[in-house]
Amino acid sequence: MTATAANPNIQMPPAIDAHLVLDGLTIYYGSREAVARTDLAIPRARVTAIIGPSGCGKSTLLRSLNRMHETVPGGRAEGRVLLDGANIYDPSVDPIHVRRRIGMVFQQPNPLRARTIAENVSIGLELDGIGRREKEAAVERALKRAALWDEVADRLDRPGTALSGGQQQRLCLARALAVEPELILMDEPASALDPIATLRIEELIRELMTEITIVIVTHNMQQAARVSDYTMFMNLNERGSGGVVEAGPTQMIFTAPKSKQTEDYITGRFG
Repeated sequence: MTATAANPNIQMPPAIDAHLVLDGLTIYYGSREAVARTDLAIPRARVTAIIGPSGCGKSTLLRSLNRMHETVPGGRAEGRVLLDGANIYDPSVDPIHVRRRIGMVFQQPNPLRARTIAENVSIGLELDGIGRREKEAAVERALKRAALWDEVADRLDRPGTALSGGQQQRLCLARALAVEPELILMDEPASALDPIATLRIEELIRELMTEITIVIVTHNMQQAARVSDYTMFMNLNERGSGGVVEAGPTQMIFTAPKSKQTEDYITGRFG
């Protein structure tokens, strides 16, 4: 999205193919404004990173993109989030349908404890009423896309919790992929993983972005620089609300930021 009157530091190419458009999105916990009005676009089939200090609303903004925020007591949003031009916050839209189109992977791996590896992947498919063979094919396809099939193909009936931390996170990614989402939101997906598992997650992000739009929150600026095409920097404003200070191509944000706040954060002066 080109620079807006509200925030001239949001610099996206004018010919961007926007998958999501945030139009006046303002997020609340009860009466408290958690994230100030946001107007920007999320590019299709690219990786967009959200960076910023703790407590500035990164995860809150992320969860608002598939209506997960409203599952928190007092959580609500004003404005619009347009998915291919259709407002996901329209009262007629089913949030469950939104979350099938926009999947999510959380910071801590959360495999379902009472489910096998295969059942963890297929849980989202059960609402579709598909047959056993079709379900098995979908599980295999999702595990392959998550680069986990070769490691678990001979033990699909074992509990998902029996896997290592890195494998559990890829299992959660496979679960999100099984329903063929258009976008995937990732909330610090590698923060609890060792360096080798982190590298595998980063490789998967770059592989998947050719077919899926990805938005990732990360505290690791090196990770943002490695995996993302576009970056949003968020910080608290004078009212204590989070907000997008600057957004644009990742190389520009890290080498020639327009905002002093962004420069100070990137260079480690705060945060």
